[in-house]
Amino acid sequence: MSKKANSGFEEIFPRKNYIVGFPRIGEQRELKKVLELYWSGKSTFAEIEEVASTLKARHWNYQKDAGIDFIASNDFSLYDNMLDTAVLLGAIPQRFKGLEAEELYFSMARGNKDAVAMEMTKWFNTNYHYIVPELSPKDSYALNAKKILNEYKEAKALGIKTKINLIGTITFLGLSKRVDRGDTYELFGKILPVYEALLAEIAKLDDKITIQIDEPIFVKGVEPKVLSLIKPCYDALCAVSDNIKIIVTTYFEHSNEATKVLVHTPVWGLGLDFLYGEKNVESLPLIAKSGKQLITGVVDGRNIWKNDITKTASLLENIAKEVPKENIIVSSSCSLLHTPFTLKYEEKMDDEIKNWLSYAVEKLSEVSLVSKLFFNETLSAEETQALEANKKANHKRKNSTRIHNQAVQNRVSHFSKLEREGDYETRIKLQKELLSYKDLATTTIGSFPQTPEVRKARADFKKGAISKEVYEQEMKNYIDECVAFQEECGIEVLVHGEPERNDMVEYFGEQLDGYSFSQNGWVQSYGSRCVKPPFIYGDISRPKPMTVDWMTYAQSKTAKIIKGMLTGPVTILNWSFVRDDIARGDVSKQIAVALSDEVDDLQNAGIKMIQVDEAAFKEGYPLRVENIANYESWAVRDFKISVSTAKQETQIHTHMCYSEFNDIIRTIEAMDADVISIETTRSGNELLKIFKEVGYKQEVGPGVYDIHSPRIPSVEEIVAQIKLLLEVLPKEQLWINPDCGLKTRKWEEVKPSLINMVKAVEIVRKGL
Repeated sequence: MSKKANSGFEEIFPRKNYIVGFPRIGEQRELKKVLELYWSGKSTFAEIEEVASTLKARHWNYQKDAGIDFIASNDFSLYDNMLDTAVLLGAIPQRFKGLEAEELYFSMARGNKDAVAMEMTKWFNTNYHYIVPELSPKDSYALNAKKILNEYKEAKALGIKTKINLIGTITFLGLSKRVDRGDTYELFGKILPVYEALLAEIAKLDDKITIQIDEPIFVKGVEPKVLSLIKPCYDALCAVSDNIKIIVTTYFEHSNEATKVLVHTPVWGLGLDFLYGEKNVESLPLIAKSGKQLITGVVDGRNIWKNDITKTASLLENIAKEVPKENIIVSSSCSLLHTPFTLKYEEKMDDEIKNWLSYAVEKLSEVSLVSKLFFNETLSAEETQALEANKKANHKRKNSTRIHNQAVQNRVSHFSKLEREGDYETRIKLQKELLSYKDLATTTIGSFPQTPEVRKARADFKKGAISKEVYEQEMKNYIDECVAFQEECGIEVLVHGEPERNDMVEYFGEQLDGYSFSQNGWVQSYGSRCVKPPFIYGDISRPKPMTVDWMTYAQSKTAKIIKGMLTGPVTILNWSFVRDDIARGDVSKQIAVALSDEVDDLQNAGIKMIQVDEAAFKEGYPLRVENIANYESWAVRDFKISVSTAKQETQIHTHMCYSEFNDIIRTIEAMDADVISIETTRSGNELLKIFKEVGYKQEVGPGVYDIHSPRIPSVEEIVAQIKLLLEVLPKEQLWINPDCGLKTRKWEEVKPSLINMVKAVEIVRKGL
C-alpha cells in the first residue's frame, strides 16, 4: 500500500459514520415547485438559487444535528448529477453550444424549440433517471468547477466541513454515449486530465479535503479493459495533491473485481454496500491487508423499513473480525436520494405501520446510533430509549398478523394457470378480424394531462371536502373531454386519460390489501418529477375490481375501442417499497394473481384491448449477470400469470420506457404480449433495430415523439420519424404513438402534438 494513502491526515473529527448522499428535492418538494414555476415563466433563476441555498443548508444541518461525521456537498443538483458532471467537464453537445448558463443547462435536460433534449435512462436498477452525456472524439473538454467549489464554500460558511461527491471518471464514461457510436472508454485519455485539473482546484479550498468518487459501474462486473483503467486512473488522481484523500464508493451490488485493483492504489478508503452486495465480504481480507478505511454500507439507502440495529451491529462485528475496527466507518448503503425525506409529515398513516418505517432523516439517526453501538460509545438516555424502541418495532413487525394472510398464500402457491390460451399467430389473426384496426394504427400510452382542476378534485375528495358523487362526476367530465378530443383529432384506439389515478402504481396500491401509502413519501424520479411509491408490508390480494367502472364508462362514450389500462406486476413491485422478509419473486407472484382477476373482469365487461404496462421491467434487473436468469424466470412468469385469464380475442398490450432491449429481447418475446410500445425518440431507432434482427413477430409501437420535452413536434418531423421506422419494420407490424404517457405535459402541448401525429400518419399512409 502506498504510504500516502493514510499519512499526513490527523483527523479533526472522529471518523465513525458517513452518509453517501442525501435527497435534494426538499421535504415539501420545494425544489420541484420553484423549478416548475421558472419553466412556466412565473419565477426567476435567482429564486431557484435562493431555494437551492435554503435546502442545501437545511440538509447539511439535518446531518450535522444527527451526529453524522462525513456529510456530502455536490450531491445536490438542480436536475441531475450526471448532467452536472457533463457541464463540469465541458461535455456540451454541439446543438446546445452558444447558449448561456441556466438556458444551456435546462435545454440539455429538457430540450428547447430548436433542439431535442439529451437522452434519459435509468440509474442502474433504481427508478431514478439520469441524463446520458454525449461524447465525441472530435470534442475538447474543459473544466467548469464553479458549482463544486461554491457548494463547499457555502457549507464551510455554516461551519460544516463536507466531503465533496463526484461521479467517477470510469462511471461517467461507462454511462455516457458516443455520438459516433464508438467506445466511450477510448476517451479516457481526454477526460482524466479534466478530473486532475478539478482535483487541483479542490485542493486549494482547504488544508485537508475528502473526496468521495462514485464508481457504481464497478458493481456490474466490468470487463478486463475497464478494470485496466482503474489503477492508472486512481494513481493519477491520488497524485494531484497531498492534502486530498479519496474514497471510491460503489453501491447496489458487490464489486470484488474492482476492489482487488483499488487496494493497490493510493486511495484512502473504499465504500462498499453490504446489504445489496453481500459478496463484498469476500474482499474483506484484501481490504484489511491494505490498511485502507472501509466505509461500510449497512443502513439501507433504498428501502423504507426501520433498520434492525441489533442485527446491523452484529453484521459489523463480523466484518470487524477481518478489518480492524479503527478502519471501519459506518455508512448508508448508498445515497438516501432513493428514499422519501422524513416521516414528520405522515400525519394520517396507520401508527402501527408507521412505526415500522424509516425515511432519509430518520436513517441519519439510525446510522449515528448503529455507529455508537458498534464503537461501544456510551449512549445517552434518549439513545438508549431509541434502541429499545427499535428492538420492539422490529419484533412487532416480524410477528404482526397484518403481514401474513394464509388464504392468499394458499391460493398463490396452488395457482396453476401460467399461460394464456393460443399461440401468437392464432391470436393476432383472430384479433385483426374482430378489432379491424388499420396498419400504423394510432393510439396513446394511457394518461392525459393531469390538470390543476383534476388534481384539486382528487385532493378535495381525499380530504372529504367533496362527496364521492361530485368527485366521480368531475372525473367522468374529464374522461368525456379526453374521449371527445381523441375522436375529434382522429386517434383510432382510445384511452380514458386516467384522471382518477394519482400515480400508475400508487393507484393500484391503494386498492390492494397488503399495501399501504404515504402522504408525503415523495422520491425524485428525474428533474422536478417526483413519485410517491406505495409500500408492500404484507400478503397481496384484490378485494374488488379496481378499474372496471372507469373503463366501461369510457367505452360507453365511443364506438371506437377503449384500451383498458393496468400496471404490470413487475412494475408495481419495482416502483414500490417492498417488504424485505420474503423473496421479491414471491411478492411479485401475489400481485400477478390479483391482476389476473382484473384482466378477466375487464374483458367480461366488454373491454377488448388491455394494456399491462411493464415500464419498470428492465430496471429491476440484477446488476450482476450471474443473477439475471433467476430474475427473468419469475418476472416473465408473473407477467404471463397476470394476463393468463385473457381470451384469445382480447388483445394484450404492454409498454416499456427508457430501456435497453438488446440484451433482453428474447425475454420480451417470452412475455408473449400481442403489442409492445417502447421509447425510441431520444435514442434514435437503435432500440428498434434489435426487433428486426431477431425476427420479432409481435406488433410494436415505437414512440414517434418525446413526451418528456415540452416542444411540439411538427408534422414533417413525425413523418420523417415514421419513415425511419418503416425502414426497420413493415407497416403491418407498426403502431404509432407517443413515447410515454402524457400525464406530465400540458394540454396546449398535447393537443397540437397528437393532431400532428395523426396528420403525419395520414400522409404516410397515402404515400404507401
